[in-house]
This record gives sequence, C-alpha cells and structure tokens, in this order.
Amino acid sequence: MTELPRDRRPATRTRVLLAEDQVMMRGALALLLGMEDDIEVVAQVGTGDAIVAAAVTTRPDVALLDIELPGLSGLDAAALLRTEVPDCRVLILTTFGRPGYLRRAMEAGAAGFLVKDGPVEELASAIRRVLAGERVVDPVLAVAALSAGPNPLTARERDVLNGSVDGATVADVAAKLRLSESTVRNYLSSAIGKTGTRNRMEAAREARRQGWL
Repeated sequence: MTELPRDRRPATRTRVLLAEDQVMMRGALALLLGMEDDIEVVAQVGTGDAIVAAAVTTRPDVALLDIELPGLSGLDAAALLRTEVPDCRVLILTTFGRPGYLRRAMEAGAAGFLVKDGPVEELASAIRRVLAGERVVDPVLAVAALSAGPNPLTARERDVLNGSVDGATVADVAAKLRLSESTVRNYLSSAIGKTGTRNRMEAAREARRQGWL
C-alpha cells in the first residue's frame, strides 16, 4: 500500500465511520485503512450509543461496525442507520462469526459481514464493494448460516433471556419489560425448550453462542 503523491490521489475518497470498542484495534484499523488511497476514516467511536450521532454529523459512505459494543449493539445500530442515515452502507466486522449474527445483520440492513481475521486488503476491497452496491459475506459463515436455519426465538423470548442475565430475578425481568411474572415464566420456558437446555442461564448462553441474542 504505497502512498501516492497528493496530486495523484483520487479526488473523491470513501468516507468511513469505524465503531470498535478496543482502542488498540480501532486505532490500528483506522491507520491501515487510512493508508488506502481512496479511503478516509472520518469518525471513530468506541460505543454503540455513539454510532448514529457520529454518522449524522460526519455523513460517512460506509459504517464499519463491530457487534458487541458497550451500550447499543452494532446490529441494533445498523437498523437505526438504515432509517437515520439511509445513504450509509453498513459493513459488520466482528470476532464472532456466528450464523445467527449473520442473519440478524442482514435483517438489519447490513450490506456485508466479515470476521476480523482477514487481511486489511480484503477489508478495503469489501468497503469498495458494498459502496458499489454489492453484498459481501464471509463465504464460510454464509454456508454455516444456511445450515443453521432461522432464529427460533421470538422477539419477546430474546427480551426475557437478555433480561435474565446478571442474576436478575423473574420479578426483575417482569418489572423491566412491563410484563406479568407468569408471562415471563412462559417465555422463559419456551426459550429453554427451543434451545434444548435445562434452565434460563443455559438457554441464554446457548442463544448467545448461536448468535440469536
């Protein structure tokens, strides 16, 4: 990636927003992408809650998002970007190549999904391709997603499993979601059955492993 003289650089560079919670990883990605002649990192954020505001301010062409971020997840942010900044294409870049995550990313409107173990040249190429209107998906993960089938959990079942972590009681979850305790128990029982586990903590772990939460 030899840097071109200023008078030979492209007049228009692809504007990229980078969302990554690990500071060293974020800095390295920004540095490497900035060495590409046609790419400019215009915003860097470390939390999911900051993604939409940064995108509204900087108007990136492509948002490069991790999934597991403090606050809002990259998948939830992708769905919001589709409404708030519709011209911005979303490319998910994550450590966790889970079939369920891929399906959720596509449902959220993401144009691409890659795992972090690839070379930066591949990432730069993916940015160009999604900007050109292509869909870019890690091929191994695409096959796994087709084999795994759709997410069996309903939205409410996902809500109660997410609410059950960190030692929350059924009463806590019911109060948070504004549901009755019996309704929460019914959702939990259904989720446990669908995940083939013995209790809600095992159900939550299995759902996360599959990328369903």
